[in-house]
Amino acid sequence: MSTGTAAARSVGIDFGTTNSVIALSDRDGEADLVEFAAPGGVSSVFRSALCFWQEEGVRGGLAHEAGPWAISEFLEFPQGSRFLQSFKSVAANPAFEHASLFEKRLRFEELGQVFLTHLRDHAGNALRDLPDSVVIGRPVRYVGARPDAALARTRYDAMFAMLGRQVHYVYEPIGAAFSFASRLTEPATLLVADFGGGTSDFSIVRVEAPGAAKRCVPLGSAGIGIAGDRFDYRIMDHLVLPLLGKGGTYRSFDKVLEIPPGHFADFGDWSRLALMRNRRTLEQLAKLKHGATDPAAIARMIAVVEHELGFGLYEAVGQLKRALSSDEHGALRFHSDNLNIESEVSRADFESWIAPDLQRIGETVDSALAKSGLEANQIDHVFLTGGSSLIPAVRRLFEERFGDSRIASGNELTSIAHGLALIGQSPDLSEWIASDEDEG
Repeated sequence: MSTGTAAARSVGIDFGTTNSVIALSDRDGEADLVEFAAPGGVSSVFRSALCFWQEEGVRGGLAHEAGPWAISEFLEFPQGSRFLQSFKSVAANPAFEHASLFEKRLRFEELGQVFLTHLRDHAGNALRDLPDSVVIGRPVRYVGARPDAALARTRYDAMFAMLGRQVHYVYEPIGAAFSFASRLTEPATLLVADFGGGTSDFSIVRVEAPGAAKRCVPLGSAGIGIAGDRFDYRIMDHLVLPLLGKGGTYRSFDKVLEIPPGHFADFGDWSRLALMRNRRTLEQLAKLKHGATDPAAIARMIAVVEHELGFGLYEAVGQLKRALSSDEHGALRFHSDNLNIESEVSRADFESWIAPDLQRIGETVDSALAKSGLEANQIDHVFLTGGSSLIPAVRRLFEERFGDSRIASGNELTSIAHGLALIGQSPDLSEWIASDEDEG
């Protein structure tokens, strides 16, 4: 466990859509992960989640927690709290102005500052005195149909200003590349594929031999807003949403019309699903239930929103996705007073659902190759990182392009932060700074 002593030379922060990880480097050129004594046990992975609840005696009347502690608070008192997960996904979204939390409205940067405050507190001494060099990971391409990278940068700047240090932004896969390069003893050309919760990013890097003046030279990058959260939504769309009315009909005067798919759009984004519990949305759903051909289905949808069942649903979806990474069959099991699901799923079914996403990911990999001016056979190593890199169909995409012998993985959730901390030791950090312009 890193102790954050005065010898710390740089800090790397991987602020992820699903998880966040921090690493500290020392003056000997090594980097260690910061660990958290979380409710479920010591871990270097800090869930990117927030929970808010009203409490008298707390400044502003709004208490909050983050990480696994936020999950514990929410599970203990779901009806009286608001749970936010994957809020990073709205960083580049101009339509997002604030989250309504009881009587408060918090902007993205304010949510981020709450998150960072708790993250530092739970790290104890490790982050009490930060080194001058702070390196933050950012996606090659942000989530969203038309992400505004400049807006995301402005919001990130405001969020991380609370650290009281100048921060440097580096593409997340470049961080992973640095981490992987620390294993290599010979020069090589490396493709890093980083699968996060909201984005999949790819960078091609030339790695020189140890001792070289510049160990890593970026050659080309590309990214796409498709990753783990999209794969989760595919499962939701096929197994859960039909039970909540998707694909159903409603009566409008003398016509029977299909329920507009817009009613279900928020189920594809945790940051929006958690915000659906408001009077306006519930009134709209009550009106829809009144005219629905299957009002029981809409009643189940209302129950999901009113009783904050989204967290449990996505946890069940995640368990199924992980099971299908190792087994040919899995089951989605979810039980509550308002909704019960028991559904068997084959890996082949899941792979057919995500096939369009994999095709677009493959095209993005090809784009990274084109930007680097290299062919697939010129890549020596392919490093897969991020939770979704464990999905067999994702790995197969790279095996087909590069061959199994060149594929490497490991430290799927922590390699980015580890590499960012190593980059922080560079004498000229400007060489690694990500462009403010979106390169996706």
